[in-house]
Amino acid sequence: MSDFIDSGERVEEVAGQDRPPTVIVAGAQGVSGNAVLRQYAELLGAKVYGLSRRSVEGSGNVRQIAVDLLNLDETITKLGEVRDATHLFFGAYVERRTAAEKTTANVVLLRNLLDVVEKNSPELRHITIYQGGKAYGSDLGPYKTPAREDDPRLMSPNFYYDQEDLLRERQKGQNWNFTVFRPGGAICGVSLGTPMNLISVIAVYAAICREMGLPLRFPGPESVYRSLYQATSADLLARAVIWAGETPSARNELFNVTNGDTFRWQHMWPRIAKMLGMEIADPVPFSLTTYMADKESVWDAIVKREKLQPIPYEQAVSWGFGDFVFGQGFDNVSSTIKIRQAGFQECLDSEAMFAGLFERLRKMRLLPTTMCGS
Repeated sequence: MSDFIDSGERVEEVAGQDRPPTVIVAGAQGVSGNAVLRQYAELLGAKVYGLSRRSVEGSGNVRQIAVDLLNLDETITKLGEVRDATHLFFGAYVERRTAAEKTTANVVLLRNLLDVVEKNSPELRHITIYQGGKAYGSDLGPYKTPAREDDPRLMSPNFYYDQEDLLRERQKGQNWNFTVFRPGGAICGVSLGTPMNLISVIAVYAAICREMGLPLRFPGPESVYRSLYQATSADLLARAVIWAGETPSARNELFNVTNGDTFRWQHMWPRIAKMLGMEIADPVPFSLTTYMADKESVWDAIVKREKLQPIPYEQAVSWGFGDFVFGQGFDNVSSTIKIRQAGFQECLDSEAMFAGLFERLRKMRLLPTTMCGS
C-alpha cells in the first residue's frame, strides 16, 4: 500500500457483521478520515471508497473519488458506481467566514451525500459523524468541565447541531442507524497534506526552531501551559467508529471519546521536546500565524536537505490551528463515562501517542530522521 493508507493497526474481523463492509469515507484526506479509511481498509474483505475534493491515487481495496460534495449533480455522477455501501463515515468540512455561512455550507455537504447514498445503497446500515469541542463552546472561552453529552446546547448557529438534527430527522423510518462522536481536545494523527493537525504543527515548528538554532519554546501563555488538556488519537477514534458500526448500544447515540487521560502542557511539552531531541525554554506567547509566515524558505531547505516528502508549506501545517490550540487558557476536559458504559473500553496514554506519531512521521519522511530523542 502507499503511504496514504499505510501503518495502521490491523483489524481482521468485526463481530456481528453480516458481510464484509463497504464503506464510504467522506473527508478521506483529513486526519480523522484518513485514519478511518486506513483501518477499514485492513478489515478482511472490506471495500472502501475515499471521498475528497483533491484527487489521490487509491490502492488495494481502496477506491479514491475526487468529488465536491457541495455540488449535488457532481455528487450524483461521481458516486454513481457506489451501489452497495453498508457504512458511511462523514468527516468532510468546508471553512466559511461566518458561523451562519459555515452552518449552511456544511449542512449541504451532509445532505447532498445522504441524498445520493440513501438512494443508491439500500443495504446502508450505519452512519457516523464527528463533532468536537465547539459543541460545548470551547471556541468561545471557558466552558463547563468535564463536558457531558447531555449538557444543554449553546446559541445557534452551530453547524454541529444542524448536522445532527438533519441526521436524526433522516433516520426516522430507515433501516440504518447512526452514531455521533465528539472527540476531545485535538485529534492527533498522521496524514499527507492536511494542515489542521496538531502533530504537524508541533513537528514543523520544532524542525524550523532547530534549523534556526532555537529551543522548542511553548508558543502560548502560562494560563494555557498550566491548564488541563486532552487529546484524541485518530487511530483510537477510528476503532471507535468500527465498533459503533456494529454495536447495538451505539445506535442513534452521541458519545464523547478521548484517549482517556488528561495532561498539562507544562509537563507534556518537555517530554515532546525530548522525543524530538531538542531543548526547551520558558513559554512566550506569540502568534504562530504571524511569526511563521516568513519561514517557508527555512522549511523548504529542510525538506531538500533531509529528502522529505515535498508537501507545499501551506499544505503541511495550519499555523492558525496551532494558535487556536495554544491559545485556550482554560481546562479542556470531556467525560467519557457514557461510551465506556456502552462497551468501548479502549484508552491510550497521550505521551505514548505523541511518541508513536513522531516516529511515524520520521518513517513517512515527513520529519527529519535526525529529530529523535537520545
